Amino acid sequence: MRKVVNWDFIFELTKKILELGNKYREKPPVNRVEPFKHYFSETGEIKYDELDALDYEFTRREILARYLLVNVVLDQGPDMLGVRELLKSVTINLYKRGFRIFHRPLDFFEKIDATINEILTEHERIKGVRAELWAKENQTKSSKYNLFFAQSTRGLVPIKQVLDYTIHRWGVPLSLFMLLEKDNAKRGVKSSQPFVDYLEEHDSAEIMARQLKDNERYGLGSAIGDKACHLFAKMYVSIFKLVKSKVNDKGWTDISYEIPFDSNAGRVLFRTGFLLELASLKDYEDWNVIQRGIGKGKRHYIRVTNIRGKKIRMISFESEILGEYGNIVKNYLKIARQSPKSIEIQHIPNLLVYRIGVLEGKQRFSVADFDDGLICIGTRYCFNHPNPNCENCPVKDLCRGHNEKTDLIKNYVT
Repeated sequence: MRKVVNWDFIFELTKKILELGNKYREKPPVNRVEPFKHYFSETGEIKYDELDALDYEFTRREILARYLLVNVVLDQGPDMLGVRELLKSVTINLYKRGFRIFHRPLDFFEKIDATINEILTEHERIKGVRAELWAKENQTKSSKYNLFFAQSTRGLVPIKQVLDYTIHRWGVPLSLFMLLEKDNAKRGVKSSQPFVDYLEEHDSAEIMARQLKDNERYGLGSAIGDKACHLFAKMYVSIFKLVKSKVNDKGWTDISYEIPFDSNAGRVLFRTGFLLELASLKDYEDWNVIQRGIGKGKRHYIRVTNIRGKKIRMISFESEILGEYGNIVKNYLKIARQSPKSIEIQHIPNLLVYRIGVLEGKQRFSVADFDDGLICIGTRYCFNHPNPNCENCPVKDLCRGHNEKTDLIKNYVT
């Protein structure tokens, strides 16, 4: 039977992760995308008092939301910095040629030859800049650097077919914007922000994130993963703060969406011992979160996305913690009507951020801070190989993989 969760350890580690994320913010360089530079101040901050100003027929808020959705769809690839540079540079080059793909998505498809040529050209340029560093960080060959990918039964896999990548990854979200515009036109609805209207018609950021993938008419399906859906919620709500009509609604606050669990999150949370406080190693193997022997070098592979829907395995809950969790899933995430009797692991960050805010008397942290803290650790110290930079890691004093069970680092990869 599972032991009682060591909440003191989890709270202490979480506080450190939140502080790191609050200090080292990860955000796409939208302020450096030439067509949208006038949306930002000289210091790179959004001009919020001008967000509803029209840029051609759409508001700036709408155009930023569109750009961010394409960004998160592409950001499922192996190199976050490379992906962001690819989107930025291709967007700039296409706009210079008069192809305003976020204002008029049809330009993307009508000029598909130019679109594909730009993507190929910029990919080669970025590969020349990023491949060696990426290979060194990941202990692999620079020749394997590739930002083109597709979905398979094994998750995301690299591909060579640029047409497949272009239409599926770029084209699907751009088609969503076109469909929303056409549906509005058929209904006789005039809107300068059809995508924003669609997003904010949902009761919470979490429900919105799920509908981005699953909605029967507007869902992106296999073009987007759960991680990317929640990354969009993070960007829209907490990083760029684009929420308009729901701004005073608990369902659209900084704890109203799940953390976008990715390889960095899975690696750091597993190696530090965070996840092993919530369930046993056998539980994770049974859930296929830990897949033995199929990772690089025949190490055990951590597929953290499989953790969704899995519940904490422990003897009992403190009633206060369970009550706070019920408040989160009912009033913030808005995915439950009745008080739950168990806690799903993917919602633990929401619970922790909420509880730390309650204890401190101020909700100064967000789910985005937790995610950015994990990105900071995962990309700067906790590399995806057996010899990460543990000595300089800011959470090394708490990390059980570093201090007690080195096999958590040596034998597991994402």
